[in-house]
Amino acid sequence: MSTRMKFARKQFRDHGPRGFSLIELLVVVAIILIIAAIAIPQLFRARIAANEAAAVETVRTITTAAMAYSSTWGNGFPPSLSALGGPAGGLATCNQASLMDPVVTAVPHQKSGFVFGYTAEGPPVLSPAGCSVPGSNAYLVTATPLTIGIAGIRSFCSDEPGTIHFDATGTIAGSQSTCEALPVLQ
Repeated sequence: MSTRMKFARKQFRDHGPRGFSLIELLVVVAIILIIAAIAIPQLFRARIAANEAAAVETVRTITTAAMAYSSTWGNGFPPSLSALGGPAGGLATCNQASLMDPVVTAVPHQKSGFVFGYTAEGPPVLSPAGCSVPGSNAYLVTATPLTIGIAGIRSFCSDEPGTIHFDATGTIAGSQSTCEALPVLQ
């Protein structure tokens, strides 16, 4: 056999690196889409669970701060959510107690996809000197998802006993009696 024939046969057999065929590429894309279809809903559920857990913790923090405000300033429970905030590094007063992070105490009172509300309930108490706004003898804290089904599914509420309740429909509790009638968060 001539040298030229040997070279031609070797060249024919040895094509070098080959690319993917269209079928192989489509199979890989299909596998990636199947994995994404399984993973994305789980990621979405995990995000909602994380937002709801953060909301519950913030409601618990507001409740604790309201109790601390009551025992520290002698003005009953705080008159508003903003009274629990205060200037960074400034002196705490009855009007700005510096008990909470300003992310929650400043308007629009949003964090982790939830809107937080605080309502002073009952008659105002006799405010001590230095307090420009009288506190109250009861309160209601609420946490409602910004977009139900995206940021969270449930809404949460609490009042002075400190028990956290939830509404599976995401509706805001309008009063203490409505909040206390909801199921207790375990």
